[in-house]
Amino acid sequence: MKVLVINCGSSSLKYQLIDSDTEEVLAKGLCERITIDGRLTHSTTGKDKYTIDADMPDHNAAVKYVLNALLDKETGVISSLDEIDAVGHRIVHGGEKFAKSTMITDEVMQAIEECNDLAPLHNPANLIGIRACKSLMPDVPMVAVFDTAFHQTMPDKAYIYGLPYEYYVNYKIRKYGFHGTSHSFVSKRLAELIGKKPEDCNVIVCHLGNGSSITAVKGGKSVDTTMGLTPLAGLPMGTRTGDIDPAIIEFIAGKEDKTVEEINQILNKKSGMLGLSGVSSDFRDLDKGISEGNDRCRLAVDVFAYHVKKFIGSYAAAMGGVDAIAFTAGVGENNPYVRKLATEGLEFMGIKLDEKANETRGEEMKISTEDSKVSVWIVPTNEELAIARETVALVK
Repeated sequence: MKVLVINCGSSSLKYQLIDSDTEEVLAKGLCERITIDGRLTHSTTGKDKYTIDADMPDHNAAVKYVLNALLDKETGVISSLDEIDAVGHRIVHGGEKFAKSTMITDEVMQAIEECNDLAPLHNPANLIGIRACKSLMPDVPMVAVFDTAFHQTMPDKAYIYGLPYEYYVNYKIRKYGFHGTSHSFVSKRLAELIGKKPEDCNVIVCHLGNGSSITAVKGGKSVDTTMGLTPLAGLPMGTRTGDIDPAIIEFIAGKEDKTVEEINQILNKKSGMLGLSGVSSDFRDLDKGISEGNDRCRLAVDVFAYHVKKFIGSYAAAMGGVDAIAFTAGVGENNPYVRKLATEGLEFMGIKLDEKANETRGEEMKISTEDSKVSVWIVPTNEELAIARETVALVK
């Protein structure tokens, strides 16, 4: 089967066409600046990548450009849309409505729309992508794969906040967690690497990037995760605060005469690594700053790694022990310094890092010593492949 994986943002659309039999990526690309002007970057395996400026007033137009790129005689990879057997859509928030991936129907789309207030920046864009694909490929089966679904196995003691209970009953305010597709994919692969079945081990997955989250996976199921009602909670990230004292919001609003909306922008867009360093949200820039003696860059990375370490320790305690830890995503896979800081001082847990192996970037690698009681790995994530697998499982 050929599966088209679609990941729609408010002004972007990422895609991959995957041969599910071989799991080879046949083509992939990105539409940017949708509704502004438009740009398509496309690459087909074995051919040169190219970028074109294109008029993209909406996501319908973007999907058309994607399909045209796939069909192009010189740079494409298919000769007819009939070769696309299914489409898998990444959906950010499924609330409590979806505990697993599902075939997309009108009823499912309505249920996704009902979760819009839980993810106002993401779910409406995800729905736009679905509608655009349905209008252009009405007979192709489509599947919704939810970021939140993997975490629906969390027990109530892990997902309930210490708020009046009626806020949960009336508005479904609770921890949901995100990056579920990545955490599911990586935790299963990590179990394979240590020679155990997922149901027979406890693992911790550290998905570290511009957006970061850590998940405790016990017996193959998510039992706790760092992100909450929204992706703002947990670790300090590229531009997000992570966990803070909620009284800070009113305090800053009073001091600087700002609205809740303005404070929310600060918490989501101007905080984290960017806010702490004053330089950048990109860890590559922070590494450069550290090498040049910039102490605020050093502080930003230290804060980040310290919180990663705290969550590793707390999740090991919550599960009654841990067999293995995986570092994944852009920072997790490519930043030896962060991995070193995040595991320093955890020797009492049986974690010993192999400093030479830890220099590996972007490749699957065991980075703990042979006598380390807890196995530590770099495990590259592949959310698109995970979405394709979920899609095939439902469509076949």
